Amino acid sequence: MLTTLVKYNTSEASELRAIFEKQLKELYWAEKSMIAILANIVSNAFSKDLVAVLTAHALETVTQITRLEKIFEAIGIEAEAEKYEALECFINESEMLVSHTRDGVVRDAGLISILQKMKHYEIACYGTMRAFAIALREEDVVSLLEETLEEEKQTDILLTHLAESHINIEAADKEI
Repeated sequence: MLTTLVKYNTSEASELRAIFEKQLKELYWAEKSMIAILANIVSNAFSKDLVAVLTAHALETVTQITRLEKIFEAIGIEAEAEKYEALECFINESEMLVSHTRDGVVRDAGLISILQKMKHYEIACYGTMRAFAIALREEDVVSLLEETLEEEKQTDILLTHLAESHINIEAADKEI
């Protein structure tokens, strides 16, 4: 475990550290929130393929939460969730979509689009956090962040594949 008191001797480094810690807390809130979001979406999804991808990702999310807790421990702060308002908007968007669409592939197409917004947020955050960890010399956490970053990218790829291979096409055919 790296000691952080020795490393930070400039106000800029302290400010970067504060941004890193704030974003870590927001990611922790986001991942914990994803468990409920995924459960709700799975219960409202039509496609068995989508349900399978999201069920697997829900299990992966539990592991990601554990990784974040290891990061908190490695940098010497308590694991604490801080609400992230932008993600809250996506949560509300998914709830509105479910309440305003019928069960079926059109809803699935909409849910995938919202999920991908969430995934892109997570990809951006984990990538940034990785870069910050390198700059802050938090070598203990870089590989943990990279592992989650790759999982989020893979989930995004799977969602894109589902959307493009059949869900969006079937949804468009329903509209005709």
